Amino acid sequence: MNKTNFRKTFAVITTSLFLIVSCSTSASAPNANATPDTDHSNDTSLLAASPTPLPTRTTYTPGELVNYTAQTGDTLPVLALRFNTTVAEILLANPQIPQDATTMPPGMPMKIPIYYLALWASPFQIIPDHAFVDGPTSTGFNAAAFVESQPGWLKDYRIYAGSKWRSGAEMVEYVASNYSVSPRLLLAILEYQTGALTQTEQPDTKQILGLSRKFWESPYLQLVLAANILNNGYYGWRSGTLLEFEDVDNILIRPDPWQNAGSVAMQFYYSNLYSGNEYALATGPDGFLRAYENLFGNPWDDPFVQIPGSLQQPDFMLPFQYDQVWSYTGGPHTGWGSGEPLAAIDFAPPSEKSGCVSVKPENYVTAMADGLVVRSSIDGVALDLDKDGNERTGWVIFYLHLAPEQRVSLGTELKAGDKMGYPSCAGGHATGTHVHIARKYNGEWILADSAVPLTMNGWTTHNGSREYLGTLTKGSSVVTACDCGDSYTSISGSYP
Repeated sequence: MNKTNFRKTFAVITTSLFLIVSCSTSASAPNANATPDTDHSNDTSLLAASPTPLPTRTTYTPGELVNYTAQTGDTLPVLALRFNTTVAEILLANPQIPQDATTMPPGMPMKIPIYYLALWASPFQIIPDHAFVDGPTSTGFNAAAFVESQPGWLKDYRIYAGSKWRSGAEMVEYVASNYSVSPRLLLAILEYQTGALTQTEQPDTKQILGLSRKFWESPYLQLVLAANILNNGYYGWRSGTLLEFEDVDNILIRPDPWQNAGSVAMQFYYSNLYSGNEYALATGPDGFLRAYENLFGNPWDDPFVQIPGSLQQPDFMLPFQYDQVWSYTGGPHTGWGSGEPLAAIDFAPPSEKSGCVSVKPENYVTAMADGLVVRSSIDGVALDLDKDGNERTGWVIFYLHLAPEQRVSLGTELKAGDKMGYPSCAGGHATGTHVHIARKYNGEWILADSAVPLTMNGWTTHNGSREYLGTLTKGSSVVTACDCGDSYTSISGSYP
């Protein structure tokens, strides 16, 4: 079969099945590795029963071909990391897959050469990816109405967060929107660990979710820490950087290579809290999933595909006028919070001074594609490319640090290149004037350096050795991210 036929086969399968020192997306970015509180005496809804025994994997001979069914968001480089093999070996075993494939078609049967590693964890899948992300399956869910219908303490809870007083349900929706984690999932966590929806008395403890970090003791800040840890687990598995971790007793956990990102996120989250039977219970069928099912039904009954096969990014422009030269000041770093996902990059306008400075009238941020503004606040601007008015569906470009003055209004329809506002230090923590941009698809942060790379005017994004480093490449030209604002960071939209 020639390469053209490979592509046709794959397509059929897909169809059928001086400037800135640092940037942060929240006023005080949470620590992705917050120290857990190992005293669980106040975890009022934890079940006392022993966990249900779960199946384990057998051992395999080196290079043995095992059956695998592609899951949403799978890519060949990451599958190779999970199964301890190589992309070349996977392609050899699956000649129907083209060399330049992006995401695998969910449901596609594959053969993967496996090289066994000891201590692979439970194959039990806790939560599907679509039920983890604040995406299409969250559309229409009214957290306020749901919480009000429950007898638990959360409906009477109030907290000052994001410059306003919020109810317990509004707190959950606020965290869900910023981190793009499902509000149902956050409510189920609160229920499983605190009885927030079924128990009338709020547990008398400072760290209500057991996450110990100084001054992060309110239910709101505990939920922020939880969402950040969840995203570190989800996108760490998605990117292939989180292949093992330890529980609170320093016991090694290697997620089963057949696992999905949502389930690994839950395993990673509870590894920050529990060990032994408590951990096995929380991540088994009688733990968190049981609490979720009691509230919302079985999430696996919904067959929604979170990330389709052969996902491609639409054409994007750079976020400034084509005839200007800006600086690439931040390589791939978190879209929101700290740690993963490495979905965002930063650009800063020309300036004679460093730090938080005013910019010239002509140095405004532009729309990178046609779209509809579906969110415009200090917490960011969301440009919805399918213009359905829903940030949870399709491609969305997220902008942060736009100055409140002259920031584009909610509901504005824009063409690529239209003015959106001015870069600044507003929104979260920043030490220099810039704009932070990231992508989401169906509510999921799309990693800047991935099988679907962030590309603008032909410039392709690449990770560096750590957050904020990295390059943009176009042919033989390379722009290197640096907060120094030197000539190597300069980039122009008019480059041929």
